[in-house]
Amino acid sequence: MPSLKSFKLRINSVKSTRKITSAMKMVAAAKLRRAQQSAEAARPYSERMRRMVSGLAAGQAGMPGAPKLLAGTGRDQVHLLIPCTADRGLCGALNSSIVRDTRRLAQELIAQGHTVKFLPVGRKGRDVLKRDFGSQIAGEFTGIGRKGVRYAEAAPVAEKIVELFAAGEFDVATLIFNRFKSAMTQVVTRQQVVPFPLPEAAETASGPRAVPIFEPDEGKILGELLPRNLAVQTFQALLESAASEQGARMTAMDSATRNAGDMIDRLTLKYNRTRQANITKELIEIISGAEAL
Repeated sequence: MPSLKSFKLRINSVKSTRKITSAMKMVAAAKLRRAQQSAEAARPYSERMRRMVSGLAAGQAGMPGAPKLLAGTGRDQVHLLIPCTADRGLCGALNSSIVRDTRRLAQELIAQGHTVKFLPVGRKGRDVLKRDFGSQIAGEFTGIGRKGVRYAEAAPVAEKIVELFAAGEFDVATLIFNRFKSAMTQVVTRQQVVPFPLPEAAETASGPRAVPIFEPDEGKILGELLPRNLAVQTFQALLESAASEQGARMTAMDSATRNAGDMIDRLTLKYNRTRQANITKELIEIISGAEAL
């Protein structure tokens, strides 16, 4: 049976852990509020940008001289996967869900005969993927969003994607990130960004509408908008990932704090029972000794 001293040490250790997890929960809650506001504020802009580019792309698809980010390479052989994870842990299954989905997609593509490359954003995803696909890492980005995700941090990621595409390193690029729903719900999302996905027929066949006239022509506008749209969509994915990270960390730390409290109650009960048993044993020994005299 453990001694009373060992019970005291364990109780004090769990109490110290509870203080840490409680503090981390409050910090994550404060950061979540800002990250959630940023992600929700950027959604209308990124969605409007996507719709505007979709409208232009519908008229330019298949035409000679269409921008390469729209037309693609004409092949579907090499896929670039861009998983967006956090640099830190202690946020539940947030990072593992992204890595798991990335592995699943990579295995599906490889089984179909495709070549897969990776451009991980975030230290947690990079470390895991390097162990399994070290030779297929085309680049990496870490340290993004330490003081809140900024557009200036997302732009280099988009520039790297465009650079790899221009060099012929891949044919299709897909962002994999957690879309923020609530502090307890984050949805793993795949979003193709290169080549730009054309709108579905249902989106374009919504009835008669006015046909705008563009100046300069649509091709030149698309040539400018497509790289910017790529940066905007990447920025939105990083904002969603940052909000998801703080929400998952707050939930995980709240659960850890409650579990620590339950453990303290159980250890305290065991401590009191052990202490009572020791006292009873000592009393029996004293009484037995007195009767023996």
